[in-house]
Amino acid sequence: MADKLKVATTSLAGCFGCHMSLLDIDERMLELAKHVEFDRSPITDIEHCGPCDIGLIEGGVCNSENVHVLREFRKNCKVLVAVGACAINGGLPAMRNHIPLEDCLKESYIDGLGVENAQIPSDPELPLLLDKVHPIHEIVKVDYYMPGCPPSADVFWSFLSAIIAGQEPALPYDLVHFD
Repeated sequence: MADKLKVATTSLAGCFGCHMSLLDIDERMLELAKHVEFDRSPITDIEHCGPCDIGLIEGGVCNSENVHVLREFRKNCKVLVAVGACAINGGLPAMRNHIPLEDCLKESYIDGLGVENAQIPSDPELPLLLDKVHPIHEIVKVDYYMPGCPPSADVFWSFLSAIIAGQEPALPYDLVHFD
């Protein structure tokens, strides 16, 4: 195992679709496992990332917990890859950036259709929301970007295969165009 690359993944504010695409490499996962040891990931169910070679992170940064997880993840990853639209530009969660946070909370918890017992949640167990959703590069240094919503399994395969082969990852147009 010493010569295997150690890979970790995590998710912030998003839908987990990028992780599903990674899992969609299907039987190629067996080939990947010959060269990669997974640390934190949905495959291992490990909650905290140890030192690793490659960190794949999806989702934008929308609350204090996301900031903490992102900074800790970055500290433990030699190479950090922003995976998908939410990590790269905030994605769908960033649609709230054009509306004041207070208005979003009122719409969701006070004035929304079907809302009963109207009150905005306030509990020390809940992470504090940020005023806006940030792409991860606004918080930490990112080494590579893997575009898509989500990136396809072939994008993951091409990227990881290049890294395993010791090559600079380059995603050809036919893998990243969006028609």
